[in-house]
Amino acid sequence: MTSQLLAILYLIAINGAAFWLFSVDKRAAISGLRRIPEDRLLAVAFLGGSVGAKIGQLMLRHKIRKEPFRQQLNGILAVQIVAMAAAYALWMLKRDMIAVIGG
Repeated sequence: MTSQLLAILYLIAINGAAFWLFSVDKRAAISGLRRIPEDRLLAVAFLGGSVGAKIGQLMLRHKIRKEPFRQQLNGILAVQIVAMAAAYALWMLKRDMIAVIGG
C-alpha cells in the first residue's frame, strides 16, 4: 500500500470520526446526557478531521454560535488548508524538477 493511499484512508477515517463525534455530542446535548468535551472535538479536528468537524458543525447546526470554539475550529481548518496547499505546491515543484532533470 502506498503512502499516498494510507494518507487518504487516514483522512477519510479521521474526518468520518470527527463528523460522528459531532453527531454524538449533538444527540447528547438534546437528550441532556454527558457531552464530549470541546477540547476533544478540537483535538480530532487538529489531527486532520477539520473538514468532517466543520461539515458536522454546519449540517447538524451544532456549536455554530459557541465562541471561542467556532473561531478555534475555523483557525484549525484554515491552517490545514494552507498546509495542504503548500504540500501540493511542493509536490508539483518536485515533479516538475524531476521532469526537467530527466529522472
